[in-house]
Amino acid sequence: MPVRRELAENAKRTTEGVNYTDDIDVDVLIVGAGFAGIYSLYEVRKLGLKAVIYEAGNDIGGTWRWNCYPGAAVDSEVPEYQFSIPETWKDWTWSTNYPNYEELRKYFDHVDKVLDIKKDCVFNSVVVSAHFHAVEGRWHIQTADGRTARAKYFILGAGFSAKRYIPEWPGIDKFQGIVHHSSFWPDEKIDIRGKRCAIIGTGASGVQIAQAWGPEAGELKVFQRTPNLAIPMRKRSLTVKEQEDTKAFYPELFRYRETSFAGFLYTFSERGLFEDSEKEREQFLEELWAKGGFRYWVANYKDSLFDPKANRILYDFWRKKVCERINNPKTQELLAPSEPPHPWGVKRPCLEYNYFEQFNRPNVEVVNIKNNNIADFTEKGIQLQDGTEYEFDVVCIATGFDVSTGGMTNMGLQSLNGNSLKEEWKSGAFTYLGMTVHGYPNMFHIYGPQGPTLLSNGPTTIEIQGRWIADAIKQMERQGIKYINPTVKAAKEWKVKINELSDRSLFPTTKSTYMGGSIPGKVFEQGSYAAGEYAYSHEIRAILPDFAGFEIVRQ
Repeated sequence: MPVRRELAENAKRTTEGVNYTDDIDVDVLIVGAGFAGIYSLYEVRKLGLKAVIYEAGNDIGGTWRWNCYPGAAVDSEVPEYQFSIPETWKDWTWSTNYPNYEELRKYFDHVDKVLDIKKDCVFNSVVVSAHFHAVEGRWHIQTADGRTARAKYFILGAGFSAKRYIPEWPGIDKFQGIVHHSSFWPDEKIDIRGKRCAIIGTGASGVQIAQAWGPEAGELKVFQRTPNLAIPMRKRSLTVKEQEDTKAFYPELFRYRETSFAGFLYTFSERGLFEDSEKEREQFLEELWAKGGFRYWVANYKDSLFDPKANRILYDFWRKKVCERINNPKTQELLAPSEPPHPWGVKRPCLEYNYFEQFNRPNVEVVNIKNNNIADFTEKGIQLQDGTEYEFDVVCIATGFDVSTGGMTNMGLQSLNGNSLKEEWKSGAFTYLGMTVHGYPNMFHIYGPQGPTLLSNGPTTIEIQGRWIADAIKQMERQGIKYINPTVKAAKEWKVKINELSDRSLFPTTKSTYMGGSIPGKVFEQGSYAAGEYAYSHEIRAILPDFAGFEIVRQ
């Protein structure tokens, strides 16, 4: 069975609406109909501008239309993980604090019902090239099925996970069983009862699939390169009453999430770890552990991601708690090694509810491939470098994405001088404010490279950036500006800032998605703004209304 690899495979020509014609002319063209695209549409509509969303999938919801693999659910709590737009929460309640993909799809259907999003969406539209005409002052955007759109403003809301990563295993297409990448999982349920199953990768999707498959599969092998230092989710049911009783406070809660480091309703402690006694420290860590979620990560001691000694204490506490849940000492060492595989928290920890217990099951095994990687697929299964072969019926490739930059570099974007963004960023990404790129006038990106992206709760960053972009466009319209183009100097200075913020921390000690390490050969560099949401919002707001750092061309 051929493995689905590219969004372009979704391209489909249709003539069922005015925006599906071969040529459209709008004020704003938005890419992606997830949180970022929908929020952008909401904001630019308020400016009275005509906007259209090009969405590669067949419906709105972004990540939650693609991620329908077994166990798929959000790892940020509600109400933090939702729009702050009153119409969207006034008549909506959740069944749990960590909704699964099915409930999130229903949420987006509700968002459409109250905001009428789909009337401005063009589905199965995969952007394959785009370039800016300076004289005309408009972007020309082409889709995989040959349509063209023209727009003054071009907003990329495809997020950080638009480009899937599937390693180049030479024999993958000869495998006779079922194989899918986790984010290209089919909507139809695959029955794995009694089947021999494999999960390749132990990121967020790998952890969630293991929890779903462990109780059902005849045999499950989880291929692990690096253990996931996962933390408890503490999922619980929510009543309608408790949500309705707190809705009066929602506007303040949504404002408050923008003052925290990572966009949640909690942030780092004001104390350093060694300011507390050992007893006080143990009590504080136990409280964070009991409350669950990302608190043990971004509500911990303020020096936890900076001081190696403090960080090691956090790792040892984590290991102690996890090993209590794993029966076999050898499995303990694989899943929670006595020596940390990397400083705690410099890779985004996943949230879990019974991940570690899966490996107490007789049918579930972790296969360590750190020094014995997958070499090939065979007709019957997987072969490792040392020749070991495993036979499978179903394989999930949970190897993640070309994170942060991949979605943008895969769109065929061309700069004013005719260079492709893909080529320009081979040696490293350069943005200004984590939202604009030199040589690409009037193009904005949300929840992408060099914003708070990977260190944040998505909706929080998206709304901070989405409002800024809308306000920038409003100023351009008021001031009679044809286009803005960030200067090379401004982009270089922003890059220096990104690196300086990162270099103060332990992030550069480890090859991770934060540092571009998810893809072989990708530049080792920090991809996110590491000073938190509050600092970021102040930095970008200082640029308006005068557009410091931009070349301004007027009508």
